[in-house]
Amino acid sequence: MKTDDTFFKHVKGFLTVYLPRHRCCSKNTIKSYRETLNLLRVFLLEEKSIPFTKISFDVLTNDLICEFLDWLQNARGCSASTRNQRRAALNAFFNYAAIQDPSLMAIYMDMKKIPVQKMGQRNVEYMSETALKTVFEQPNIAKRNGFRDRFFMILMYDTGARVQEILDLKLKDFHLESPTPFVYLTGKGDKTRTVPLLDKTVEHLNEYLKRFHPKETRRNDMYLFYTVIKGQTGKMSVENVASFLSRYGRFAMQVCPEVPPHLHAHMFRHSRAMHLYQMGIPLSYIKRISYSEGYRNTHWIATL
Repeated sequence: MKTDDTFFKHVKGFLTVYLPRHRCCSKNTIKSYRETLNLLRVFLLEEKSIPFTKISFDVLTNDLICEFLDWLQNARGCSASTRNQRRAALNAFFNYAAIQDPSLMAIYMDMKKIPVQKMGQRNVEYMSETALKTVFEQPNIAKRNGFRDRFFMILMYDTGARVQEILDLKLKDFHLESPTPFVYLTGKGDKTRTVPLLDKTVEHLNEYLKRFHPKETRRNDMYLFYTVIKGQTGKMSVENVASFLSRYGRFAMQVCPEVPPHLHAHMFRHSRAMHLYQMGIPLSYIKRISYSEGYRNTHWIATL
């Protein structure tokens, strides 16, 4: 019978050595795996009265893992997609444990038998150019945060970036003196890509820098977007972005019925790709090219 120490040893090795060093996973991916294991701990305590210190591999049977996945959906309201992500995280953990200790291979093989839940086809949410323009018009740019919020949305759309990629940007990532100005974006798996910027976006960026990063205090290692709370400057959070996007989305819906309900950050990325597709660019090409190509034909953005 495997001891508690064996389970905890493999949890530590999985999260602190295997994922970051051997798999070179991003911080967000490691965070997702850690959350999965923590949710399993919560399930065992609340539903099975098994305290954290009593968890062992003998407890983690195929039936129990299936119950855990059902609990995620039924008690916590997780989607089929989230359920499958949690299943994949546990599968990766049991695979690692089996590699470290072959006697655990049977548990891993049982885990692999748990089926992936089928998901219905989802419609991609995106905004029409009219809806997008209406959203861009909602922030009050006479106010400091309004100016910041609009530029955040413009940059997110121009680059087709994920929200975390924008939040991770530092001033040193921008190269505006190049014949074609560009920015380095670091995505999943810490992979870096080069994305060119629209001339109008560069104008917005320079105005933003004047207000938020004046030359006399500017440093290359500073985050592009930040918040100041109780006098302390810190990196802007995803929650902060979600809050102002939700607010502008509600305002925009009152003006333009084309604005989708529940505006969220990824919708800008989807909209960027859809607008390229509507311009006649094949989907297979859109997946490979920088999102900023073709954006130069979107004339309305120059009016902002």
